[in-house]
Amino acid sequence: MKKIIAFFILATTISCSSQKPSDAPIEPTKYTKTITPEELKEYLTIVASDEMQGRETGSVGQKKAGAYLISQYQKNKIPFPKGATSYYQAIPAAYLNANYHENLGDSENIWAYIEGSEKPNEVLVISAHYDHVGVKDGEVYNGADDDGSGTVALVAIAKAFASAKKEGHGPKRSILFLHVTGEEHGLHGSRFYSENPLFPPANTITDINIDMIGRRDFDHPDTNNYVYVIGADRLSTDLNTITIAANEKYIHLDLDFKFNALTDPNHFYERSDHYNFGKNGIPSVFLFNGVHADYHQKTDEVAKIEFDALAKRAQLAFVMAWELANRENRPIVDKPIQ
Repeated sequence: MKKIIAFFILATTISCSSQKPSDAPIEPTKYTKTITPEELKEYLTIVASDEMQGRETGSVGQKKAGAYLISQYQKNKIPFPKGATSYYQAIPAAYLNANYHENLGDSENIWAYIEGSEKPNEVLVISAHYDHVGVKDGEVYNGADDDGSGTVALVAIAKAFASAKKEGHGPKRSILFLHVTGEEHGLHGSRFYSENPLFPPANTITDINIDMIGRRDFDHPDTNNYVYVIGADRLSTDLNTITIAANEKYIHLDLDFKFNALTDPNHFYERSDHYNFGKNGIPSVFLFNGVHADYHQKTDEVAKIEFDALAKRAQLAFVMAWELANRENRPIVDKPIQ
């Protein structure tokens, strides 16, 4: 009888020790691995094809690219946001042309959404611009890196979160996947969203902006295992800490802060869509591979994308988003707007 009791106690102890506590955090590794070079290449080959005519703001080609992005969200059962009536946030030509009179047509931001399970009213935005510069002198400027790379990364990140949610591990906070238009003409799409937000700015915890992450720049000729991090510490020490910690734990890229300096003569902080969140007091971080010889040239083609680097940088954005969406507290704004 004593042997039976002892066996029961031992078996119970082993069983209990092997069970994961119900409140233990879920690691993102399984879902990070779903973001692959092959998947990104499949998306980008379409988004940056000649059929899209360089995705000029308001053009037929850009609208085709937008329709393709929406088809991928629908395929993966990722809906448009609550409070919206479609995947589009319409932006009239009058708004797009108000500053520079460039004769742009009506255009649209595109958005998709995964609702949070515990703090649905707190929203993380992940953004990328899907416009480029169109056709010049009969040549299509496909913008594979700028910003086809960020555009397809956003779709892959959303798909990874959707997979996690399907398995019962959806984000605690809501996530808005925001493809903005008009970036090449003055950050128009993100500015329009900031002036006409779907979710209150006070409830928007962070913007992770992805613009050009598929190549290497002049300063990194021998490696693509890096990414520039810009703006993470401008408003929030927390956001900077989270960015560094997520990379160190999961991805192991070399984080380059060269362009983060307030004195950066390139002013990259002010030149992409995170700026329209940051200037309104929302902690924002910009992931960027830097400028290369094909920047804004007709030679920015899919064939030159380094898909291993694109996947790894997209994975970094994903694990950063995972931490921000699931941690107990949102990043604290502890610095003034700069």
